[in-house]
Amino acid sequence: MKNNNITIKSLIVGLLMLTCLAGYGQQKDSFTLSGKIKGQDYDFIYLRYNDPSSGASVLDSFKITKGTFLFKGRIVEPTVAFLYGKMKSQSMDDPNFTSIFLEPVPMTIDVTAGAFRNVVMKGSVSQDQQKALEKLKAPIRKEMEPVLEAYGKEKNHEKAAEIREQFEPFNARMDKIDFAFFASHPDSYVTPYMMRFKIAGLNTAQAKEIYNSWTARIQQSSYGKKIAEEIKKLENGSPGSTAAAFSAKDINGEQLSLSDFKGKKYVLIDFWASWCVPCRKGNPHLIGLYNRYKESGLEIIGVANDDTAVDAWKKAVAQDKIGIWRHILSGYDRKASDQEKSKYINERYGIHSLPTKILIDKNGVIIGRYGGGGEDDAAMDKKLAEVFSKS
Repeated sequence: MKNNNITIKSLIVGLLMLTCLAGYGQQKDSFTLSGKIKGQDYDFIYLRYNDPSSGASVLDSFKITKGTFLFKGRIVEPTVAFLYGKMKSQSMDDPNFTSIFLEPVPMTIDVTAGAFRNVVMKGSVSQDQQKALEKLKAPIRKEMEPVLEAYGKEKNHEKAAEIREQFEPFNARMDKIDFAFFASHPDSYVTPYMMRFKIAGLNTAQAKEIYNSWTARIQQSSYGKKIAEEIKKLENGSPGSTAAAFSAKDINGEQLSLSDFKGKKYVLIDFWASWCVPCRKGNPHLIGLYNRYKESGLEIIGVANDDTAVDAWKKAVAQDKIGIWRHILSGYDRKASDQEKSKYINERYGIHSLPTKILIDKNGVIIGRYGGGGEDDAAMDKKLAEVFSKS
């Protein structure tokens, strides 16, 4: 009996050692991406992603050996990464560039030079889900190709914008597929990642409804937290919220602060840009509104997304004859830190698309949002008529 006890004890110890060794081979929160590549005429392949826990950008490279490569790293959750070889351009459509979903597990991938988008990847559940989602939208993208080709060839800015409007029916059909995916995959990391591209067209209530349907782990994921931040910004720029304060030099070099108008005027903030064709086309209508209500207490402040194109901004103001109201730049700085970007006026109001207009009452409270995440211009006209019929 004593010998049997020793044997059982030895067996247990041995099993524990094997478990530890297995854990040592694949540490928690670590990934391996073992790959094969065909037809390459270059030495290195690259992997770039953001660390989900710190947000830091990670760039790794591996020297291809006999058509194989291996990447290793640590991530706490699934995250999108970019895999690329020797690129012929800076475009994400480059044939030697693709995006994939990394997960903290062992994964394999097969790549062909010049056809990176056709990668075959195994081991990542998120990658499988993303691939299945894209497969559902593939027929629509195929139908859309002639329009995309015409858009790419058109050099005239206004004509290109008109062609771009033809994207809408296709995008609406693909949106329907994406939203159905969100509803059926509340525990998928693909859902909050894809939601980033949809929030521009949602109001606060719609965005919250989708976010609240997710599981706790998805809400607490890095992508989930970003969506929560965007919803908060959208909420800050929606009716019922106090308008975020800002101050800047206007187009004439004079200081302008939103607080200057508190208690005195209603303010319509027009978020626009010189290159935004729908914005420019809407200016005659804005001129009409301004002339109608300025004596009753309406002020318009144009906030232009032209920080890197000041001359184009000034030229557009002159051409469209909108210098009759106040104009400032948005304050965007590509090199700014995340903390500094919080001062960016568009960020404070959750502006995801142009044009978007925010209507603020004399008490500094937002009473209307029109455009991205809000109502249409007809609703804006109705609201202004209602406001000034009482004054």
